[in-house]
Amino acid sequence: MLKLERVSKSYPTPGGALSVLQDADLTLHRGEALSIVGPSGVGKSTLLYVAGTLEPPTAGRVTLDGADPFALDEKALAAFRNRHVGFVFQDHCLLPQCSVLENVLVPALVAPGGPAAHEARARELLAAVGLDARLGHRPAELSGGEKQRVAIARALVLKPTLLLADEPTGNLDPETALTVADLLLALHGRENTILVVVTHSPALAARLPRQSRLDHGRLIEVSGS
Repeated sequence: MLKLERVSKSYPTPGGALSVLQDADLTLHRGEALSIVGPSGVGKSTLLYVAGTLEPPTAGRVTLDGADPFALDEKALAAFRNRHVGFVFQDHCLLPQCSVLENVLVPALVAPGGPAAHEARARELLAAVGLDARLGHRPAELSGGEKQRVAIARALVLKPTLLLADEPTGNLDPETALTVADLLLALHGRENTILVVVTHSPALAARLPRQSRLDHGRLIEVSGS
């Protein structure tokens, strides 16, 4: 379970603290999926970064699978994030010098057993996203949609509890965006993750069973339980 309790986030500025999130509450269980919409600059990505342990909250509490990751030291927090959280960003963030298979195995570099222990899983995920014939290709040889499919496989390779997607179809044409969204939702269902998607796309947002919007730093659920 992912639980945010009265989470706030602010940043210091010369004119005083800039409040981005205010008392955000959220509870999601395995298998649940939530979309978050709102104008640019309202804090959607910040919410993902706090939920994904990349940014500590200024106030409030975040727990994942019953653990408070921000109570850990820096090294333990990095290990927790690597094991429990998968990220898909608008820019796929693939390493250009690495092959498709090597990119998917990047999270395994610091995981128990190393890449060798997770190669079969990586190959299976790449087959699931239709790229089993492209394992040795470099990112420059892939289309935008193919790169994003690699990013989805990479996010899932260590079987995370929490899958976070920040504008996963934002750089794609409508047809490719539909294909990537289909794969993201299908793999979320198969892997039984907790899925949170930040998007400007009403069509993508509407496909998730729970929908929220950020309004002046406050998270407001508009559909779902």
